[in-house]
Amino acid sequence: MPESLVHRSIDGPSGAVVLSDALIANRFSARFVDVTGQTRALANLAGMKRARQRGRGVEFDEVRAYAAGDDVRAIDWRVTARSGTAHTKLFHEDREQPILVAIDQRTPMKFGSTQCFKSVMAAHVGTLALWSALGAGERVGGVVLGDHSLSDTRPKRSQHSVLRVIGDLVREGAPNASDNSPSNGLSDLLQQLERIARPGTRIFLISDFHDLLEADNFSPLRRLARRTQLVGIAVNDRLEAELPRSGHYSVTDGNHHSSLDTGADTIREAYASQYRSNQEFTARRLRELRIPLLKISTGDDPLRRLLTVFPAR
Repeated sequence: MPESLVHRSIDGPSGAVVLSDALIANRFSARFVDVTGQTRALANLAGMKRARQRGRGVEFDEVRAYAAGDDVRAIDWRVTARSGTAHTKLFHEDREQPILVAIDQRTPMKFGSTQCFKSVMAAHVGTLALWSALGAGERVGGVVLGDHSLSDTRPKRSQHSVLRVIGDLVREGAPNASDNSPSNGLSDLLQQLERIARPGTRIFLISDFHDLLEADNFSPLRRLARRTQLVGIAVNDRLEAELPRSGHYSVTDGNHHSSLDTGADTIREAYASQYRSNQEFTARRLRELRIPLLKISTGDDPLRRLLTVFPAR
């Protein structure tokens, strides 16, 4: 990041609760990154040899009489049959690329050992993307996944769309009350994105992806990858990668308390190995679908991380 941006960058998210003031303030930092842009770094994360702009495509404009030199593949056979003379469809280039952020705020995201909870980091990354895209003149919207709710904001070129997503994040980012009823899965989020994302939309899918490898997720993920430009952002915490040094620890989820014994080297090694295996498999499956995966830790500055794969403005 250029030195001038380093000094203007935010200090980074903090705490265990999503706060609206901090997410609104992200509009200032978002001026320094263009999440609508395409870079070689982003293409490399997706396993592509070169950056490509996908999905802006063309939209239907009108039908007129066929003229010599027109593409025969664009002939409108229905109009041709009705009129008795050949007619062809005309299209114009669609330069819009709506931006959708899909943010996981379920209970597994409400964990952190460094600077903030994963849920807080996810909210900051998502709102940085929204403010940046809005500043670039794109329509923006979002989907927020809670344990027992799913809220969506359809893309519009308005700061009210960003504020509505922020409201959903604040509500879902609050501490959870104990509830034993079945909770939402990532498949619920993906299916909702299928319903509301138009072709060519760039989608930021922000989660810890703890349940991404479940079989129900791959069909909707594959369909989305074919008609939209998905960007995966995996939020993690360093304590998830390896257990703390040998000792006895008290742990709580806010409702229940337990103890953790990390004295056995074999247990710590097996835990770290299993975590690495899951992370590698997740990244490999996403690369197979040409979905770039950016990893962000709870101790990171989200603006700095976004600037590693998106162009500075």
